[in-house]
Amino acid sequence: MAWLRLGSGAPLVLLPGLSAHHRAPQGFDRKAQLGAMKPYAAHREVWSVNRPVGLLAGTTIADLARDYAEAIRERFDAPVDVMGTSTGGSIALQLAADHPDVVRRLVLVIAAHRLGPGRRVQRDAAAQVRAGRPRRAIAGLAAATAAHGWSRRLLWIAGWLLEPAMGRRGYDDMLVVADAEDGFDLTDRLGEIACPVLVVGGDRDGFYGADLFRETARGVPDGRLLLYRRVGHLGVMRSKRLPADVLNFLDR
Repeated sequence: MAWLRLGSGAPLVLLPGLSAHHRAPQGFDRKAQLGAMKPYAAHREVWSVNRPVGLLAGTTIADLARDYAEAIRERFDAPVDVMGTSTGGSIALQLAADHPDVVRRLVLVIAAHRLGPGRRVQRDAAAQVRAGRPRRAIAGLAAATAAHGWSRRLLWIAGWLLEPAMGRRGYDDMLVVADAEDGFDLTDRLGEIACPVLVVGGDRDGFYGADLFRETARGVPDGRLLLYRRVGHLGVMRSKRLPADVLNFLDR
């Protein structure tokens, strides 16, 4: 499992969103990931950990959660704070349900107990990749992260143009994880989540939607919701208030 570590203090384990591959990030990708970790690393020892490389077809979200649980138990001697983003949030919620001994507090950023419209988006993207049209796949995924019609068009174009760089290492891992998340639904187990949970989402999210964020926060025994206004999937991640909101919850 490729990882990046930055900062010092109490550990915070980040589970990233869907990615083309699970190998160690390089170049611009590595710089971008470190930049996203930096606001948290001023207060925490931040670990960004991707899924295993070379996943087998049929892998489930529960399988991926078990991989993280084993890694956390091996590295740390106490439960840790976990923040999962998008697909990483699906795995993080499964982690808290199946392995409560490793999670102290949980933050779900643009993630919920199941996919909403994003299920169709990811199915379409996987089908396009398998049909030999990866540019259409990445363009469609990028467009779904927008909050407005004009930004969807811009992000569709950006995804189309950037795909050759993103897909240099192939999409095998992404396809397995997308298939796994297609069957992910933790609706009936939200009441089992023992740790405090913060759900952060945008009211114009194209993968989940505001209602699913609300359902997730209401469904866990100790859940709370921060719903950012007039932003979509990408807008939450770019919000300047996100690190402070997350750290305030973790340190409460």
